[in-house]
Amino acid sequence: MKTTSFALLITSFMLAICLVTTAHADPFGSGVNAFDIDFVTIGNPGNAPDDISANPDFAGSVAQTYRIGQFEISEDMIDKANTLGGLGITHNNRGANKPATNINWFEAAQFVNWLNIDSGSTEAYKFNGSAFELWQPGDTGYNPDNLYRNSGAKYFLPSADEWYKAAFYNPAGAGSYGDYPTANGLVPTAVASGTAANTAVFAQSGATGPADITQAGGLSPYGTMGQGGNVYEWEETAFLLVNDLSLFPLFPRGVRGGSWRSDSSFLSSSDRSSSIPSIEGFHRYLNVLGFRVASIPEPSSVLLGAMAAVGLLMRRRRVS
Repeated sequence: MKTTSFALLITSFMLAICLVTTAHADPFGSGVNAFDIDFVTIGNPGNAPDDISANPDFAGSVAQTYRIGQFEISEDMIDKANTLGGLGITHNNRGANKPATNINWFEAAQFVNWLNIDSGSTEAYKFNGSAFELWQPGDTGYNPDNLYRNSGAKYFLPSADEWYKAAFYNPAGAGSYGDYPTANGLVPTAVASGTAANTAVFAQSGATGPADITQAGGLSPYGTMGQGGNVYEWEETAFLLVNDLSLFPLFPRGVRGGSWRSDSSFLSSSDRSSSIPSIEGFHRYLNVLGFRVASIPEPSSVLLGAMAAVGLLMRRRRVS
């Protein structure tokens, strides 16, 4: 009996571990305007930063576990949020499953705010009408270390470190960082679409356009897709790493990851660029800039049940 109970204990524990490291879909909207966003958990809290090839220097250290979208935000997700929330976000019209582009930082922030409202959470970003503002010391959720993001929000744009870690950190590689967001950390093979390991959507003609969000190349070690190639993505973080609008109202935000039009160097850990948050494009291209969403960890009801079973078995083992 003791051996059986202990075996069940280990099995339950391993089940719990698997549940928190696989993708989990969060539902939004309702009826014909319902959609899911798939998230992967980024664990290994308190990991060391990348001190070799990072841009910015020593990027990638995140103190807490968090989640990040497995895929980029699609046109369909924007359209449904527009319908339900009256957001008025415009984008290119390439197809429902294509990544939404021509999205400026403020529009991405408003989409994230709608996700929080729809899920009964606190808005991540403070707007006075259409004007973006900093959270102030008297505001609930004020965080002096990040004046952009409300600490009570469930969903938010990934910071420079959160984006970098999800793309380049390899939790199975002794805490190492790859140069590219691929399973092996090396330069990917260029493809127009697909999911083969160590591929990415880049080095394509402008007319080719990005791939569907679920066909945007192989996965990073944590299981994200398209952080290299397909479309550039907004970071939450200001380009100079200080989230403080007192410097001037339209301070540039970080942009990274490259697009389907880029050569491989723009997909690497050493490349980080910027764009003004009110602009819907990047450099001379107006159709290559999109985003993905990050989130706090989501406790699983199945995981909680498994952990409860572990606790019960431990108590039984002590008295048997």
